[in-house]
Amino acid sequence: MAAQFGLRLRKGAATTALAAATVAALAASQAPGVTTDSAGRQTAESPSPEATTYSEDTASGDGRYYTDLPPLDSPKPSPGTGDDSPTVGGGERGIPATVLDAYKKAEASLRDSKPGCNLPWQLLAAIGKVESGQARGGRVDASGTTIGKILGPQLNGNGFANISDTDNGAYDDDTTHDRAVGPMQFIPSTWEWAGRDGNSDGAKDPNNVYDAALAAGHYLCRFNWDLSDSANLRSAILSYNNSTAYYKTVMSWLEYYRKGTHEIPDGTGSLPRTPSGNGGGTTGNGNTGNKGGSGGTKPSPSPTPPNKDKPGGGKPGG
Repeated sequence: MAAQFGLRLRKGAATTALAAATVAALAASQAPGVTTDSAGRQTAESPSPEATTYSEDTASGDGRYYTDLPPLDSPKPSPGTGDDSPTVGGGERGIPATVLDAYKKAEASLRDSKPGCNLPWQLLAAIGKVESGQARGGRVDASGTTIGKILGPQLNGNGFANISDTDNGAYDDDTTHDRAVGPMQFIPSTWEWAGRDGNSDGAKDPNNVYDAALAAGHYLCRFNWDLSDSANLRSAILSYNNSTAYYKTVMSWLEYYRKGTHEIPDGTGSLPRTPSGNGGGTTGNGNTGNKGGSGGTKPSPSPTPPNKDKPGGGKPGG
């Protein structure tokens, strides 16, 4: 009898241990901050709306971005003219002509190469606004290349990801650590595989808005996400910068641009003033040796490329 009683105790203990392990496994699989996308990938999200998880497995290395939100007075289109011809003006509502053209050409290219992605150009515009203020207010030349490099903070682990140099300074002029580069703020290691030639000049330049916009589109569509699905859209944006606050900021601009925007001359766009994070950087001033650029200085307008009065006129092909 004693032997049988002991056997029952051991069986009971084993059953309890198994149940506890099962509950723990289920709890872990449903832990906050872990989601599974449509491709079966688990991705970590920030544990609170304002938290940020740093990782180099993102387009920008989870670097700094601008937290400015759209104005409360949403753009209102003129009757019968479509959503991208609002009557209201202003640099905040408008998008510089070459930058806007780059976004629309990238959308058209992805519509052909990855139609199931359903990438809207307004998403590229929203990311471009948050990452670089639309290439510093459209400070680009006629081919779409930024006038002066747009460089993010040094990714040295001080408030940002710690990413040692991967490009020998070729893209970011830094041979110690990487920095995000260009209007869409790609880190060099990501640009190496994500870079595209969006203006058909035979080069893949992260400082060119056509190249960068097309690369960003392919990056967002790379897991066959359907961006018309809200869950897929969220996963794609978080893959660019893994921060819930970043996601919310991009979404606010996406909805704003969906309500309407318009073309303005290059170099006349409004610049964001509020960078996230606490690291020094150069995004916003284009001076690669000047730490802590404010991003709030209005650049001198660059010469407007020819045929800017006609949509798509004089622009490189996508």
